[in-house]
Amino acid sequence: MERKSSAPELHSSGRSKLKADRLGVLAIAFFVIAAAAPIAAVVGASPVIFSASGPGTPVVYAIAALLIALFSVGYLRMSREITNAAGFVAYIAKGLGSRWATGAAGIAVLTYLSLQSGLWAQFGAFAQQLVTGLGGPSIPVYLWIVVALTLTTALTIRGVDASLKVLGVLIVGETLVIAALIISLIVQHGWGIFTFNGFTTQSVLGPGIGISLLFAFTCFTSFEATVVFAEEAVNPRRTIPRALYLVIGFVGVFYAFSTWAISGSIGIDNIQSAASDNPAGLVFALAETNAGSWLSTAMQILVVTSFIAMLLGLSNMFSRYLFALGRAGTLPAKLSHTNHRGAPSTAALINGLGVLLIISIFLALGADPITTVFAWLVALGTAGFITILILTSVAIIIYFARHQPGENLWATKIAPVLSSIAFLLIGYLAITNYDALLGGAGGIAKWLLLLIPAAFFLGLVITIRKPQINYQDSGI
Repeated sequence: MERKSSAPELHSSGRSKLKADRLGVLAIAFFVIAAAAPIAAVVGASPVIFSASGPGTPVVYAIAALLIALFSVGYLRMSREITNAAGFVAYIAKGLGSRWATGAAGIAVLTYLSLQSGLWAQFGAFAQQLVTGLGGPSIPVYLWIVVALTLTTALTIRGVDASLKVLGVLIVGETLVIAALIISLIVQHGWGIFTFNGFTTQSVLGPGIGISLLFAFTCFTSFEATVVFAEEAVNPRRTIPRALYLVIGFVGVFYAFSTWAISGSIGIDNIQSAASDNPAGLVFALAETNAGSWLSTAMQILVVTSFIAMLLGLSNMFSRYLFALGRAGTLPAKLSHTNHRGAPSTAALINGLGVLLIISIFLALGADPITTVFAWLVALGTAGFITILILTSVAIIIYFARHQPGENLWATKIAPVLSSIAFLLIGYLAITNYDALLGGAGGIAKWLLLLIPAAFFLGLVITIRKPQINYQDSGI
């Protein structure tokens, strides 16, 4: 619960700080699960994976969850030494130094602005399609984005309590509607839909494994938020690990179990072709056939509202990221100010304006919200996030080699090395399958990848101009 305060709390430098001891395990998990948008992933990402890996899709999701869990072993062991809203950047600073961390900070800003902007564009298109499909007026995509972006920014400025109330309702709604789908499939087809016959080496590790694993992995890109909220957590050393494993377990089981039911009900021999023929409507059609139009309509509505939950979670998370970068001296110090509720209000406002500016430029140039804005920017954000994960994995290895060389070899050496290798492989898959991430667009969109090294180089330039950058100050 939030502690009452009539004025911002200040630390030694006179700047305001985030309020400690206010978020428990479930509260942090809500933000991360909301940012993962489970129903949107099942409806939007799973048909792509079905098209590539057919009935092996549930196993692909399980593999992605296990890779995140593997990374989390060293990551959470190192979290005992760090309580900082700068997320992975603080870990990179601890292992590789401020110069590398500031380069990574440049990539982080690029990554989260890209992801948010792309997802907002997709939200606007989906909201317009939903309302017109239900017989409503054709409201412009841009207007949908402006109204909803204003709402999420206002809730972020108001504080975590207001955001949690909204997220709680939306996440419960998403979970219940998928549960209703699974129950209807069991009623119509029996428990035989949960068959292991499709989990063959050919379906799981076949030619489509690269694109399948990459798309499955993108459904977990929000898990960094667990440590971003560390400064506001009750007993961070216990709360953060519990929240992270709760998120990995819930999201992994949610994806794997729901796609297992979908695959079995359509048929393990038919799911790949069915997903290829109707990727956008696969799950909706299944819901209408097995439960009725009410469930299909409810799912379409909740897919749109899930974007609100997802983007509200990302807004809260990235605002704290900007807050921490402002406090460290990487970005302007004004970003490290909070309001009387302890929320990073300035950072939240700047984030909202930044996202709006990016979307406005794209749409003003006539870009399609889905095939250009969403495809290009989410692909760029995914590549940027994988880059940060690789840097973080290396930082964890180096940190433990320097500071705790003989302690718990699994947590400090073996798991971090294995996760580094895994994410290097995923990075390779991201590059080789980048056309698929772009929705087949290719062309000029590939050149956007150059923004990642450019952002890193900009970070290096900042460290030359600001040698006093300090990521160790958590403010608590």
